[in-house]
Order: sequence, then C-alpha cells, then structure tokens
Amino acid sequence: MGFYLSKHAEQQLERRKIPSELLNSVLERPQQVIEQDDSTHIYQSQLRFENGRSYLLRVVVSAQTEPAIVMTVYKTNQISRYWRSE
Repeated sequence: MGFYLSKHAEQQLERRKIPSELLNSVLERPQQVIEQDDSTHIYQSQLRFENGRSYLLRVVVSAQTEPAIVMTVYKTNQISRYWRSE
C-alpha cells in the first residue's frame, strides 16, 4: 500500500522535527496498527530519537483512498497511554 502525505502532515513533520525516515519506517513496518474506525488507522512504533529519549511515533492514516492519506503525525512520551498490550 502506498501513502500520500497531506499538507498538514508535511507541516507537522517539519514543525515537530520528525525525520521523514522515521515516518517511512513506521508506515512500512509499524509495531502496532490500531483501527480507530472503518477508514482511519493509527500506525505506531516506539522509537529512540536523536536526543536519546524514547517516544511513540503515531501516524494517523485515512484508508478511504488509494493511495492512503497520512493525515497527521506526532510523537509523544506518553507511551503507556496509547500502547496496546497484546
């Protein structure tokens, strides 16, 4: 499945200083995919950033179109809030 970045997602990558390589790695091999509803999925992975701290990188994807649209992307240190235990 291919992905298209919305303008908002592009702006958030820049504003939040998230390397596009990390975004691509989460889209290609997410540790978890959470179905928010029929057409919205959240791809997420726990990653270590350049500052040495671990964050959860969350990518909100609309799967209504082909290619799917990355709506937004953000990192959070509140991993336990969003991480789903198996």
